[in-house]
Amino acid sequence: SVFSFLFLPPSTAKVGKTSLIMSLVSEEFPDVVPYRAEEITIPADVTPERVPTHIVDYSEAEQTDEQLFQEISKVGLLCVNAMPRDTLLCKSRSLMCTFVFPLILVGNKSDLVEHSSMETILPIMNQYSEIETCVECSAKNLKNISELFYYAQKAVLHPTGPLYCPEKKDMKPLCIKALTRIFKVSDLDNDGILNDNELNLFQRTCFNTPLAPQALEDVKNVVRKNINDGVCDNGLTLKGFLFLHTLFIQRGRHETTWTVLRRFGYDDDLELHQDYLFPPLKIPPDCTTELNHNAYLFLQSVFDKHDKDRDCALSPEELRDLFDVFPYMPWGPDVNNTVCTNDQGWITYQGYLSQDKKIDLQKKQTQRSVFRCNVFGDIGSGKSGFLQAFLGRNLMEHRSYYAISTTYVYGQEKYLLLHEVFPDFDYLSDADLACDVVCLIYDVSNPHSFEYCAKVFKQYFMDSKVPCMMISAKSDLPEIKQMYGCSPLDFCRKHKMPPPQSFTCNTAAVPSKDIYTKLTTMAMHPHVSQADLKSSTFWLRASVGATVFAVLGFAMYRVLVKPR
Repeated sequence: SVFSFLFLPPSTAKVGKTSLIMSLVSEEFPDVVPYRAEEITIPADVTPERVPTHIVDYSEAEQTDEQLFQEISKVGLLCVNAMPRDTLLCKSRSLMCTFVFPLILVGNKSDLVEHSSMETILPIMNQYSEIETCVECSAKNLKNISELFYYAQKAVLHPTGPLYCPEKKDMKPLCIKALTRIFKVSDLDNDGILNDNELNLFQRTCFNTPLAPQALEDVKNVVRKNINDGVCDNGLTLKGFLFLHTLFIQRGRHETTWTVLRRFGYDDDLELHQDYLFPPLKIPPDCTTELNHNAYLFLQSVFDKHDKDRDCALSPEELRDLFDVFPYMPWGPDVNNTVCTNDQGWITYQGYLSQDKKIDLQKKQTQRSVFRCNVFGDIGSGKSGFLQAFLGRNLMEHRSYYAISTTYVYGQEKYLLLHEVFPDFDYLSDADLACDVVCLIYDVSNPHSFEYCAKVFKQYFMDSKVPCMMISAKSDLPEIKQMYGCSPLDFCRKHKMPPPQSFTCNTAAVPSKDIYTKLTTMAMHPHVSQADLKSSTFWLRASVGATVFAVLGFAMYRVLVKPR
């Protein structure tokens, strides 16, 4: 990025600002000084911070106040040349109140005075947090010229204002909040301490280099000598971590703290970048997205980190702790009704992974693991019960428009996301229609229920390549003839769909998952012939594989998780 800064006189001209600019460029004091130096850009490779720098001069003799404010609106920092005279200091104070940019007070022509003016300037610095630093220099003697421009870059790239409150001599609340989040992210085992391995990983993440063993001990010794409870079990606590960054800032090493903050996604206002929170993903029209193997391993490690009692479920406290590093809670209040939970209503390991396509037309199958099934049906047809049965519940317990859990097809673990579509026939959106498989549900005890399913299919899916399945819900009730031109069975035959599948969630036992396996199989094999889908052997192979691998998979996970 390029930043600009503007040189201003506090009240009168001839304070030496133009000479400062010209001395920087030519490395010698100019014999003839114009009213105003030309705008210049310093290349990145010759600046301390490796960023291009644009310098703008201002002349009261050539420019109006309106032009001054136009220039100010373009810059990122103001350098105010301040001489140690009361009138100039008063003018400087007015500038402090007017501008919101970082400022540097520059005492030029130090070659003309015997004593330093810092005692006069420091009270102003303490009064106004916008002033990043003050520098005494001499364009004639080339004293502190390079340092002035170094501090100018530093003031813009690593400002003190957002981080530190000089009056309280402590970091500001937003800075503490951001660093606390960074500490928790870096605390991989969630024990409240950064051990040597975690500190080295943090160091490599932020600065691309590990700390030598002696350097690690030196850091911890500094903390031990200054505060209590900063080091525990030979590791750095949150209190010690915050103390170190306070010390960096107080010693003028703002760039260290800013490097950490920016590496973890923070902008200049100490807010997380939108690109950091929502990284842009370019998805081709014939593709969908899902987590790869490494992402699953990462999510598993996050679950293990916060499942402190090792019960394979997240209690409300553990769930809050997990999302404490997030800017907001990403899961809605109905999340417990969307995924699998234990008897206490806590999200299980399986439910946790659930909450979070390109189809090979040559092989007529896909390697994806997550499939979406949109569920259509008229009001009262049994859609909600169908979703909750997928999670092993009956309708009277919960209500949610989404449900996601695992199914097993030929021994392969897959995730099926069920989405209940609002039954307003005239307002179906693209999102309502975008899915891998369609489920059409009608109530066998309601003679008008099937008509809705038939209309949805004929208008939206009859000419589509999305496989569809008809579900005859509430099959525990007496079946009544549907008031439609043909029976549901004849309708399915006519449109080459599998026959209607009977379903009820009104059972004492846990509802069967066979029907969800069939839906997943149809999503996995969208081009399988309807004859195969009707074959009992086809479904038998899928359901037997599902049962065997579901039992083995869960048993294996419980065995692996015990020693953690």
